[in-house]
Amino acid sequence: MDRLFVVARHAESTLNAERRVNGDPSVPVGLTEKGREESRQLAVQLAGLPLEACVVTRFLRTRETAELALEGRRVPLHEEPLLDDIRVGDLDGKTIEEYRAWKRGNTRSVPFPGGESLDDAAARYAEGFARLLASPWETVLVVCHEIPLRYLLNAAGGSHELDGPVHELRNATPYLFDEDGLARGVEGLARLTRGEAGSHQA
Repeated sequence: MDRLFVVARHAESTLNAERRVNGDPSVPVGLTEKGREESRQLAVQLAGLPLEACVVTRFLRTRETAELALEGRRVPLHEEPLLDDIRVGDLDGKTIEEYRAWKRGNTRSVPFPGGESLDDAAARYAEGFARLLASPWETVLVVCHEIPLRYLLNAAGGSHELDGPVHELRNATPYLFDEDGLARGVEGLARLTRGEAGSHQA
């Protein structure tokens, strides 16, 4: 069987509903009732796949999504901090609008106050997905965040920027990569973080 990597953004969280950002995994941000239902719908889509493992981040919302999506199945969960959401530092808990306003005034190489830059995060994601490629698993579910998945999709598709053409991604929606596709994404992420321009979208 060819290798299969199923990558999904977590289901709707309470801060998604409040349109606020969170890049600190020590802040417990769980799912909304809508998010729990999205996770159960994800379970239906995954039911026919012989998953060997599930990778989550250090954020509660990814773990809750995975646990609901895999309820009743013996699929071990593995934590991968390299795929954590972007560390937004002092902007943690701020509104999406405040976050976007800061981004409009700064380039990708400038760190968020007290956090990391978008370029640093993208390089971290390249390493995290490369670790996934190097794993022994043939069929694996990854529940992470919107930005690492967006970057991976655009990089795998050969885009010249990480934020497009794919931009806004639905919660708890599976995206499929074979081994070659994931490798293209990792290579593209690495290339685009070596200085090629990306957009300022959020």
